[in-house]
Amino acid sequence: MRTTVTLADDVAAAIEQIKRSEGIGVSEAINRLVRKGLAKPDTLSQYVHRSYDMDMKVDVTNIGEVIGLLDEFDPPC
Repeated sequence: MRTTVTLADDVAAAIEQIKRSEGIGVSEAINRLVRKGLAKPDTLSQYVHRSYDMDMKVDVTNIGEVIGLLDEFDPPC
């Protein structure tokens, strides 16, 4: 398929880098980038929740109470 596209500067730079490093043409460089973008990742990273003790002075288990306390808070100017 033959078509005309407008490339963002970063994409054009990536294509140029692939062209130079691999000694290939523009079409092949674009095809490789597109295929890489379409490929499914080899492994999915698993989300790991991390929590830290922040020495909270307010019990934040009841969000309604926390919002009420924040509404009452008058910070110094």
